[in-house]
Amino acid sequence: MTIPGVAFCSSGTSRRLTFFHTHTGKTLNIVYREGDEFLPGALGNIDDFLRDFRTGESHPIDPRLLDQLHDIRAALRTKSRVEIISAYRSAQTNEMLRGQSNGVAKRSLHMQGRALDIRLTGVPTNDLRAAALDLQRGGVGYYPESKFIHIDTGRVRRW
Repeated sequence: MTIPGVAFCSSGTSRRLTFFHTHTGKTLNIVYREGDEFLPGALGNIDDFLRDFRTGESHPIDPRLLDQLHDIRAALRTKSRVEIISAYRSAQTNEMLRGQSNGVAKRSLHMQGRALDIRLTGVPTNDLRAAALDLQRGGVGYYPESKFIHIDTGRVRRW
């Protein structure tokens, strides 16, 4: 499956990600792309894994977000698992979180499957942030107190 508007270099190599969901305790180790082609079955498994754990709703995750994760790990020269703090959020969950914090956007990209809050096992948060910023592929939020970053496929910005 080719994603419109996304250019790839043909490399013929597999792209794999390993996830750990901090709220559910579940893990997923999956090849999501072979060369230029995203694997529909793998994307479906990722959508399910990254669903809103509060409501059970799932939504397609932007495959460009997966490539960001892969490329961040490559830049850091690590195969560390991606710890998921927050992934897809239903409108109901997003509104609930907005009521608990000033830092949750009303039209969060989490509700479109275009944002993740993450950390990498064993990687300092500041290093993770620097690698994400260097990619220049979307927004990067830095939460050093909670030891995670936000990445998204929106416009390039930082906070």
